[in-house]
Amino acid sequence: MIAEAGLAALWLAAALAGLELLLAVLGLRGRGELMASVRPIAVVQGILVAIAFACLIILFVRVDLSVALVVANDHSAKPLLYRFAGAWGNHEGSMLMWVTILALAGGAVALFERNLNERTLIATLGAQAFIGLGFYAFLLFASNPFERVSPPPAEGNGLNPLLQDPGLAFHPPTLYLGYVGLSVAFSFAVGALVTRDVGPAFARAMRPWVLAAWIMLTLGITAGSYWAYYELGWGGWWFWDPVENASLMPWLAATALLHSVTVLATRDGLRAWTVMLAVVAFSMSMVGTFLVRSGILTSVHAFAVDPQRGAFILGLLVIYIGGALTLFGLRVGTVKEGSQFEAVSREGALVVNNLLLSAILGIVLVGTLYPLMAEAMTGEKLSVGPPYFNSAAGPIALLLMVVMAAGPLLKWRRDDWRPLVARLAVPALLTALALLALTVWAPPIGIFPLLGLVLAAGVAAASVAPLWKRKLRRTPLFIWGMVIAHLGVAVALVGMASETAFTKETLVAARPGETHHVGPWAVRFDGVEPVAGPNWTAVEATLTATRGTSPARRLTTQSRMFYAPPTETNEASITTVLDGQLYVVLGNSDDQGRWQLRLWWKPWVTLIWIGGGLIALGGALSLLGRVLRERRSRLAQEAWA
Repeated sequence: MIAEAGLAALWLAAALAGLELLLAVLGLRGRGELMASVRPIAVVQGILVAIAFACLIILFVRVDLSVALVVANDHSAKPLLYRFAGAWGNHEGSMLMWVTILALAGGAVALFERNLNERTLIATLGAQAFIGLGFYAFLLFASNPFERVSPPPAEGNGLNPLLQDPGLAFHPPTLYLGYVGLSVAFSFAVGALVTRDVGPAFARAMRPWVLAAWIMLTLGITAGSYWAYYELGWGGWWFWDPVENASLMPWLAATALLHSVTVLATRDGLRAWTVMLAVVAFSMSMVGTFLVRSGILTSVHAFAVDPQRGAFILGLLVIYIGGALTLFGLRVGTVKEGSQFEAVSREGALVVNNLLLSAILGIVLVGTLYPLMAEAMTGEKLSVGPPYFNSAAGPIALLLMVVMAAGPLLKWRRDDWRPLVARLAVPALLTALALLALTVWAPPIGIFPLLGLVLAAGVAAASVAPLWKRKLRRTPLFIWGMVIAHLGVAVALVGMASETAFTKETLVAARPGETHHVGPWAVRFDGVEPVAGPNWTAVEATLTATRGTSPARRLTTQSRMFYAPPTETNEASITTVLDGQLYVVLGNSDDQGRWQLRLWWKPWVTLIWIGGGLIALGGALSLLGRVLRERRSRLAQEAWA
């Protein structure tokens, strides 16, 4: 009965989404008395779809083999964590999670948003319900997560072993929270266009959702990068995989939107640009959804293999994005220009920032979609890999670092070049010193890693410049957030450039007792032995790593064989020290008793993920600071009234 209860809750939520949309349209067309019902309907809809998702989790935890989705993705031998997280480690479950977050977000807007014009808010909720209807239809007619199977099999197939990792419980939910946050921003933009209410109030209502989405996308991408790094055993942290790009593109658009909506909320500028970026950001999340679930990609991240599902999502993408762009084209003439600013100003720097982010977004979009389109038209498989992305996007990203360093040091509205040069003196000096130090002491490295390390020094200095001459205890939280986020970019840039420039790799066929070297490490291969886990068996290699006079470190790396479903994986051994990581992977054996070992020494690679964490932390502080500031302002207004 749990499956039937979940399906019934999903149908009721879909019906309420349709009712919410209908009442919003009628209310905006003159039946104002109907608008009062839109808020409570949005809240109840969110509760119902949350019940449906809870039912699916219960089915997976119990391993209810009468449900087809459980049979395909669950197994009684799996640890509890993976039975729980397995509820969204598949196509249907992940889409139900998407719709759950979408409906709960709409309910939260209905409950807590009180500052926006009522008509604009109702139009926003109507747009959110319209988005939800499409995904409800997709679940109920094309991807029913509660479909029964008869007779029930004796055992399930199990979850993809590569997804049997604690990261599965964290990575997809954070990405989906980011995608759905962008859907709310999109709905706000559509609502403001419908009611011709594009202005600072609309931007202030939308900004927390954009910021929250950006934080979640940052965390999701950072976590996904580290998951791929330690789980796949390839020794890399980013592969320009199309599905990786599917999450990067919304993040780039959200970063541009975040800067633009801040200008609109605080300075009443960039009105049309903000609305357009809201549409683009959600468009990129829809493109990512299409790539992952259309069946056109083969990836550990990609769930669906049914082209009909891909056609359904493509239809939704055309309806939502095409409709929004049409509305934008019809109403952009009614969007007032907003406040003016000079080219040399913080607003001007943010415009350049957004243009550069948009250029990188375009490069990634073309590189991701072109091989798919070429294969569809010609039947030939093409590959667009790191050389294209690095050479095309790299120079623009480095230029973006320069603009990011200068932007916070500019004044709003208008500024002059001469004071800006004086403010940039310290960052410029540190950049020059970094260049000198790398030229004299570092080994020869490529131009991009060199420029990355050099610019990171200047960006780090410029990021803390807004704190100069401030009383730190009185500095607003959102200023601290900006400083920490920009500093995080510099830290991550050091990690990326160092990993590219200084990584050492050794590939050997080793016998037990042999010692091999990689970078400053000596690694002795001690031997192998069989081990068993809850739903896998493995060959485990034991190694001893030494570095100079430091104590020896014991390492273990495994080659695992899962039996539900039958899959072989490599479990890397990663030793983290202050200045980097030693990364070891066990391969296959040969008929001479030798085992393949891959050894990497990756200096400062951990800074990549530390930087990502700092960026997300900066966003969280900024969000908290904005929320607290608006709350104090609202309380002051109420007390004055």
